[in-house]
Amino acid sequence: MSPGAHFGVTAVAGGGALGGAPTDAGDLCLYTYNNCVATTRRPGTDLAELTDAVLTASRVLVGVAARSLAATEDISIPQYRALVVLGGRGPQRPVDLAEALGIDPSTVTRLCDRLVDKRLISRRRQGTDRREVRLQLTARGAQLLERVTTSRRVEIERILEAVPAGERRGLVRAFAIFSSAAGEVPEAQWPRSWDL
Repeated sequence: MSPGAHFGVTAVAGGGALGGAPTDAGDLCLYTYNNCVATTRRPGTDLAELTDAVLTASRVLVGVAARSLAATEDISIPQYRALVVLGGRGPQRPVDLAEALGIDPSTVTRLCDRLVDKRLISRRRQGTDRREVRLQLTARGAQLLERVTTSRRVEIERILEAVPAGERRGLVRAFAIFSSAAGEVPEAQWPRSWDL
């Protein structure tokens, strides 16, 4: 057995035929005998299980995000994400915003054109170099961020009320570690009013 593998034996109720199938997506079947299935856990399955858990939670959070945006003006999730980056990190060059969003600079240009048209962001020339452009939130963009964040907070709090009190501290730690690994600005460090 390889290092880091875990061994388990599971009884099969009622003598049901498993055909040697693993009992869990992360298990490898070693053998079946007398209605029992001997399995070993694949090394690295903890990462797969964690990934599945995050994907499941992300579906819930995307639903919350979509509902919070549906109540506002016509704005897409990628456009909103650009506002979030500008709100959390301050004015950005288009190339830096594109990198933060993980999209092509040409795509960010079109995305920002729409946000400028909606008066949610502005383009400012920097210093003496007229080619140097910074994108920043407008007061209207900051207000939209605040409204959507408040809507999300209310819905997320409603969901979290169903989490047993003893489990909440673990969730705080897990989400803080996940957000840090992704390079996200912690909520407590977000400005509540932008210097516009």
